[in-house]
Amino acid sequence: MKEFVTTGICNPEKHYMVDISERLREIKTMVDAGKYFCINRARQYGKTTTLAALEHYLRNEYVVVDLDFQDIGDAGFQNEYEFSRSFAIVFADAWNEQKEADHDTSEKEVRELSSFAENSSAKTTLLQLFRILNSICLAASKPIVLMIDEVDTASNNQVFLDFLAQLRSLYLKREKGKKVGTFQSVILAGVTDVRHLKAKLRPEDEHKNNSPWNIASDFDIDMSLSESGIKGMLEEYEADHHTGMDAALIAKRLREYTSGYPYLVSRLCQLIDGLVRAGMESVGAGVETVRAGMGAADAGMRAFGTWTEEGLDEAIKILLADGDDTLFGSLMSKLEKMPQLKGQLRDILMKGDVIAWQPFDEEQALLRMYGFIKNDHNTVAVANRIFEMLLYHYFLGESRKNEEFRNDALLHKSIFINDDHRLNMRRILERFVETQRMIHGDAEDKFLEEEGRERFLTYIAPIINGSGTYSIEEQTR
Repeated sequence: MKEFVTTGICNPEKHYMVDISERLREIKTMVDAGKYFCINRARQYGKTTTLAALEHYLRNEYVVVDLDFQDIGDAGFQNEYEFSRSFAIVFADAWNEQKEADHDTSEKEVRELSSFAENSSAKTTLLQLFRILNSICLAASKPIVLMIDEVDTASNNQVFLDFLAQLRSLYLKREKGKKVGTFQSVILAGVTDVRHLKAKLRPEDEHKNNSPWNIASDFDIDMSLSESGIKGMLEEYEADHHTGMDAALIAKRLREYTSGYPYLVSRLCQLIDGLVRAGMESVGAGVETVRAGMGAADAGMRAFGTWTEEGLDEAIKILLADGDDTLFGSLMSKLEKMPQLKGQLRDILMKGDVIAWQPFDEEQALLRMYGFIKNDHNTVAVANRIFEMLLYHYFLGESRKNEEFRNDALLHKSIFINDDHRLNMRRILERFVETQRMIHGDAEDKFLEEEGRERFLTYIAPIINGSGTYSIEEQTR
């Protein structure tokens, strides 16, 4: 039986996943045209899964050599000699892993590459490495596509820039019509956009914008999961499990909350299928026999109806409460190390600031790279509602200036929940106004709307936390 997965590569034979065949067709068009390009997306955005699927998709027409720079390790980037030898080893290994009978035309050259890698007594250079790679490309029976995942591993190394410069040189010679052996297409995947590495490594260089990877074509293919794609995945699940879910509705809600961020979609589905279902079934229908007139049969349906909007809300609550979530931990660590980015996001969410979308702004470029923001009608917006909710929790939990509001809300939490387990918003607002007068009634400073917004969010958050979820509508900000 298939399952949802959020670690490693998604395999359509083993896992429920969105059909990405259209994405693969678009990428193949770029490969067919001989493009060199980078797939730069935030963490856990489906880059590795896409490369794995692409390898299978291209193999009838191309020899695909799929590398992962994590296999080289730190020692392999110490200098040109170590890198050349390490690259030769992983290239030869990758070649042999996918070798087919019609690749035998370049067997001699690949054996030469292996010998080159094993010659530890010689100072092997990039020039020597590329002479052998050129021979392999010329002798191969089919054009070769080179794919390199996790290029961030090498992003702080000068030797990697020199490697890119060699690829660039051969690409330009090919485009000038010279007879050279080089790759049909080179695809680099990672969070970092390697086109800007020269500026990062050599800020004093007068030619810092002359990147060794300025030959790369723009990669504008949408890698988010569409509503229709999510629906297709859920329908496959439904065919196996017969839960009675409304696949179109759940797909719509998943897309609304995640904006199609692949990890978030898969993780929420995983939680609904596992933790939420197990939790609700262990409670059973008998625990909440009647709630505000709800019959026992309806209560049982609510308890077991995990693939519903209520089940999705429960999954979101669990996800946001998970302090060990690797994606969230990575994002939060970035904010801690970059206070200017943190301040910009805080201003958007807590103050309602409208910030113009500036594609060349350094801070915005970093926020985009890490997946925090998106372009919403040429203004900066948080990438999805899940990230918004996470950031609200983070900013409100971090602030201690409204601690008295938080304490009052916790003290009176029970009076804000009606018998039908719904929030009594009128009572919350009335109590909030009373608390505001008690704490700040004598203040002579001018009331600032942004402060009031933060005070109210601080007040309502502990009432909802543990019982449900909340997000702030764009119009409200």
